[in-house]
Amino acid sequence: MNTPSSRTASVPPPPLVIDTRDYDRLRALAERALDTAPDVAQYLLDEVDRADVMPPELMPGSVVRIGSLVTYQDAASGSIRTVRLVLPPDADLAAMRVSVISPIGAALIGLREGQSIAWQLRDGLDRVLTVTRVLND
Repeated sequence: MNTPSSRTASVPPPPLVIDTRDYDRLRALAERALDTAPDVAQYLLDEVDRADVMPPELMPGSVVRIGSLVTYQDAASGSIRTVRLVLPPDADLAAMRVSVISPIGAALIGLREGQSIAWQLRDGLDRVLTVTRVLND
């Protein structure tokens, strides 16, 4: 499993922005997931707690939130992927619908276009993902 890490590579943890509705939902989801997916759940809690929280009507359109269609690039491989960030019941990897309670979902939430986040693979290799495009409905 890939695990997001803000202590990986030379990329400092980026500032995050989360709207007040997503903040409450994300905290509740992460707290419920502490028993089943403790690493991802704790990471998501840490990320949500360090985020700036603002009302939904003030959220910039370039910020990843629940429901966003996000394109990101892996710096090491150059691969580009587009996923929709969704709540756990709506997740479907075949349809590129990624749960916020997954390593990639927890890493992407709250990022803006152009921001990068560091990841560490299970074997200790560092990776950096950069958000290149965000579409919100």
